[in-house]
Amino acid sequence: MTDTDPILLPPAAEEPPAAIRELLDLAGIRINGEAPWDIRILDPAVYRRVMVSGSLGFGEAYMDGLWEVERLDEFFHRLLRIDAEERFVGLARLRLIGESLRHRVFNLQSVRRAFQVGERHYDIGNDVFTAMLDSSMSYSCGWWAHADDLEQAQRDKLDLICRKLDLRPGERLLEIGCGWGGLARHAAQHYGVEVTGITVSREQRALALERCRGLPVRIELMDYREIDGRYDKVVSVGMFEHVGPKNYDVYFDTVHRVLTDEGLFLLHTIGNHVTATRCDPWIDRYIFPNGRLPSARQLTDSLEGRFLIEDWHNFGQDYDRTLMAWWARFDAAWPQLAGKYDERFRRMWRYYLMCSAGFFRARQGQLWQLVLSKRARGSVYRSVR
Repeated sequence: MTDTDPILLPPAAEEPPAAIRELLDLAGIRINGEAPWDIRILDPAVYRRVMVSGSLGFGEAYMDGLWEVERLDEFFHRLLRIDAEERFVGLARLRLIGESLRHRVFNLQSVRRAFQVGERHYDIGNDVFTAMLDSSMSYSCGWWAHADDLEQAQRDKLDLICRKLDLRPGERLLEIGCGWGGLARHAAQHYGVEVTGITVSREQRALALERCRGLPVRIELMDYREIDGRYDKVVSVGMFEHVGPKNYDVYFDTVHRVLTDEGLFLLHTIGNHVTATRCDPWIDRYIFPNGRLPSARQLTDSLEGRFLIEDWHNFGQDYDRTLMAWWARFDAAWPQLAGKYDERFRRMWRYYLMCSAGFFRARQGQLWQLVLSKRARGSVYRSVR
């Protein structure tokens, strides 16, 4: 059965089904209303897409220009704060069951699949990320406690991580998921450490090597399960979301194996407020294939017997502000990007950033930094903020 199977398609309707109207009413959203978060229906075919394919059909309908919202971020905030995805019941429920079974049965983050997210997301073009991100090319939540702009928020985040790890000159730092080398460069320049970074993105590796030229930084294209050696400190920023629950034990066993007994491990990851059995199908298809957000329970279950939790810091609300800053930069750069990317890509990217901002604004999304150590560590850890 496919998305276009005519057996599944209800007839097109000019008026929304009762389930959709009731959901929007509960969220305080009007159809063709005047508030900036009200939805304007440009083609009633959007109702059929939602009833058949749920959030996947809804996102694709936006990409195709079938509906519009002035404040897309606030639209999603209003839907997510009432847990709209759990309230909606319709034909799309069959798809949701199928997605849950897919995640339960298959290891979607196996070694064979590990490089898919690099190829389909991080390799789309360094020009997009250079335009959107700050000068450090940090593609993760900034720390806005003392910052007024994105540049400062990301610089503060990088330094916060280094201070939490208590980096010392001459230490060996392993970065699992090194992105474009922003943290590796900062740690090598300002803390005198030797860094090994790994990534599954060829484009990231190429730019990271260029940005870290002349520093004691090595960047490798590899899956985390291939890591070897011994390191004084280990850090992973914005990569754990691609590991998947079936691999959490292997992931933490790998870090435990390469970390010295006196070492520290900092895990920076998005977290879900509940344990979910699937990810959003639109995000899975168009943005982060095979991704899964961990819950606090999933993390503690896997950490037990492997690591002690020295510190657990949540600043998830800072991600809302980070995402809005990314969109502002991307939108301003669009005239230069438009020659390479089409309007459907622009709408896809806006949908991705705005629904993510709504996710954190509604506090379904969390941003956690955990500092972890082995039980064998003798030194006392003092939390840093």
